[in-house]
Amino acid sequence: MKIGLSTYSLLTAIRAGEMDVLDVVQWIADNGGVHMEIVPYGFTLVDNYELADAVRDKAKAVGIELSNYSMPTNFIQETEEAFEAEVARVKTHVDLLNRMGIKHMRHDVSAFTVPVEQTTIEYFENNLEIMVEGSRQIADYAAQFGITTTIENHGWLVQASDRVQRVLQAVNRPNFKTTLDIGNFMCVDEHSLVGVKKNLPYASLVHFKDFYFRPYYQEPGGGKWFKTVHGNFLRGAIVGQGDIPIREVVKLVKESGYDGYITVEFEGMEDCREGSKIGMDNLRRFWEEA
Repeated sequence: MKIGLSTYSLLTAIRAGEMDVLDVVQWIADNGGVHMEIVPYGFTLVDNYELADAVRDKAKAVGIELSNYSMPTNFIQETEEAFEAEVARVKTHVDLLNRMGIKHMRHDVSAFTVPVEQTTIEYFENNLEIMVEGSRQIADYAAQFGITTTIENHGWLVQASDRVQRVLQAVNRPNFKTTLDIGNFMCVDEHSLVGVKKNLPYASLVHFKDFYFRPYYQEPGGGKWFKTVHGNFLRGAIVGQGDIPIREVVKLVKESGYDGYITVEFEGMEDCREGSKIGMDNLRRFWEEA
């Protein structure tokens, strides 16, 4: 088990100009992390190989493993040409991973934000074939480099555990697995413990985040609240301080025999560095206590 941090956790500091991605690598090393997941928001690497090489070299110098690369993808396009262009775009990111020596990738299969009417099971089934075909093409392309590609429970259309499994089974590639985010199930009103139990056997990477939850009939007021697909309220929390039963999730993950990378994601209102540090420390402590 290796605890690390997503660059997304420090996005507030990156966007404020207080840190760059090289600073993030150093910060993770200085604060007890052993790996970094790259989420290219606030910076870009695919069209900046000089920076990509610098990140790779910096990580090696300070002993940080580059565990994963996560990117938005939408295979549901209106034309065949647009679909092929999206597949080609994702392949350029696979090439980047090969250059950097990263062996694990998460790509979406649909747009992250979609209207509620595009979250139905009917819409999902009508677009399953194209999501599967895109995922197969990326998995097959990545296989030559020894890269595992994954679908995450991320984005309303394919966020529930059963839908993730539906895509996994249909793609049917040995190097196509799931990045399991323990919190994202809540965005489609699935209990985290249920989603984790169902999809943990297929996971090659685990994300730990935490949320505060309020039901749709209890408007929480100001702050960075957002709504689930059915209108309940969520807000990012420091891992271990929100409403997800983190200790029980840790127990499930540990008892499963999973011993790979665990990525902390912080999306709360607190200072991103403080929230990330406390989250990593809490998760390490929970693992030791489980």
